[in-house]
Order: sequence, then C-alpha cells, then structure tokens
Amino acid sequence: MAELISFVVPTQSDKVLLVWDLSTGPPAEALSHSLFTVFSQFGLLYSVRVFPNAAVARPGFYAIIKFYSSRDAQRAQKACDGKPLFQTSPVKVRLGTRHKALQHQAFALNSSRCQELANYYFGFSGWSKRIIKLQELSGLEDAALAVPMQKGSPQFLCAVEVVLPPYGCRSPGVGISEEPLRQLEEALVWPARGRAS
Repeated sequence: MAELISFVVPTQSDKVLLVWDLSTGPPAEALSHSLFTVFSQFGLLYSVRVFPNAAVARPGFYAIIKFYSSRDAQRAQKACDGKPLFQTSPVKVRLGTRHKALQHQAFALNSSRCQELANYYFGFSGWSKRIIKLQELSGLEDAALAVPMQKGSPQFLCAVEVVLPPYGCRSPGVGISEEPLRQLEEALVWPARGRAS
C-alpha cells in the first residue's frame, strides 16, 4: 500500500519518535549529529531535537525525531529500540502517542524543505522549477490584484511552475509576498559593504 507524503510540517504522532536513555557523555550537538546519522538511514528526517532530562530525572538526554513518512518512522522504531546505536547502553525508541482529540494545524513547508523532500522521493535533480513571472504589485492600480499593504512595503507577485520530467507532471503556482522596504535596502547595501572590507 502506498503512503501519501504531504508537503507540510509533520505533526502526526505516527511520524514522531521519542528516544530516551541517551548518555550524558557527549554534548547535545554531538548527540543530535549521531542521532541524525543513525535515523536518516531509514528515511528523510524533518528534524532531530535533543533536550536535557528534567531535573527530577537522572542526568542524560532525550530526543524528538520527526520523519516525513510514518512508514519510515515505524521501521526506525522497530530497528533501533533497545539497541545501543552509538553509545554503550541501549536506548528506548517509541512512536509518539496518539491524541485523537487534538487537531493539529498543517503548516506548509518552506521552499528549501519542499525541494529537499521532492528530490528525496523523486531522485536527485528529478524535478525543476522555473519562475514564469515576477512582478512588483506596489504601483499597480488594479484593485482586484493588489492586497492592502503597509506603507513602505512593496509587494511582489510570483508565478512558478514545478516540473517532474520522469512522470510527465507540471504544476503551476502563484504567490504574493510583501517585503518591508528597510529589509530590501539592507539587502542591497550589505553586499556593497562586504566588498569594501
């Protein structure tokens, strides 16, 4: 049976692993790297976060690992639970608990995460995108297209097309972005400063 992978931040409990009994020796950054190395063998990871145990518990760390695929998370849980992985003592690995009463809001992935996810499942450079049109809306008089904006914040319309050549698929998309003028000015001035130094 096929699994549908959505281009949203994974929040479902069957995509989240809780890992505990992590040793106190290495710092959190080193544990995060080791966990990423081990668990990314089972599928694409959205995040690996390491936290110190609560003050009432014994010293050590626990981690929350998010997969895009529930199938990958389940395989990782079965393969890693009770194994020492990268330390001398075994770790415990469990799938997140289900909270049916809670409704999680789906947040869309940013562009780089979308590219990472598509390239993982469709193959490296298995897709491409092209900008069809990029236009500033700030000076437009067409009220149907322009959106109310803050003073000094230009708006841009961007039409893109995502192409998956191996599957013969094309998908257009449109978005409007508003950028504070100060940030745009800093972006233009900063490279000039960098060259002068």
